[in-house]
Amino acid sequence: MDEDVLRWLDEEEGEWRHVVLPHTLIRDNFVSGDANGSRMRVRYFSDRARRFRAKAWFGPRTQGPPGHVHGGSMAAVLDEAMGGAAWLSGHTVVAAEIVITFKAMLPLETWCVVESRISNVDGRKVRTEAEIRDRDGRVYTAGKGLFVRIDASRFGDQADEVQNLFASPPVPAAAGLPPEAPAPGNTASHGAPKDVQVPDASG
Repeated sequence: MDEDVLRWLDEEEGEWRHVVLPHTLIRDNFVSGDANGSRMRVRYFSDRARRFRAKAWFGPRTQGPPGHVHGGSMAAVLDEAMGGAAWLSGHTVVAAEIVITFKAMLPLETWCVVESRISNVDGRKVRTEAEIRDRDGRVYTAGKGLFVRIDASRFGDQADEVQNLFASPPVPAAAGLPPEAPAPGNTASHGAPKDVQVPDASG
C-alpha cells in the first residue's frame, strides 16, 4: 500500500477526531480486523456534534468483478458504519435489516469516505443511512439499516468497553437526532442474536 494512503487514512482533518468502536478491538473482526493487510482498511472519526464518518480503502483481497470491489465488502463496511452511528449516539443495537443500493462499480484501492447517520428513532428501532463515496464526492454505494436496541449485557466483556467509550452524553440538536432519542448506552452492529425479538419493521 502507498504510504500516502496510510497517512490519509490516519489523518485527523478539521474537527474530526479518531474514535475506536469497541468491537474493532477484536483482532479477527471481519471489517476492521485487517488494519495492516490487503483486505479492507477502515478508520472511524467523529466531531464535536457527534457526527460520524469513516475513511476506507478496499485492497486487492476485496476483489469481485475484475479490478473492482466485491459488493459484499462494501455492504459490510456500510453495515459497520451504520451501526457505528447508532453506537456513537448511545444506542445499544444489533442489525435487523440492511438494504444496499449499488450505484457504480468501485475500482480497487480507491480512497473512500463513508458518511453515516441516524434517520429516525422509534422505540427500540433505530433507522440509519450511509453512503460510500470517493474523495471527489461520487457515490458508489448507499445503504439503509434497521437496528434494534437490546440490553448492553448481551455484549459480554465488551459491555464495559462500550460504557467507557460512550460515557459522555450525545448532542442531539447538533447531530440531527430526533428528540425522542434514548439516553446514552452501549451498542453493536452485528446481526441480531437468534433469541432477540425484532420489532415489526413496517412500523
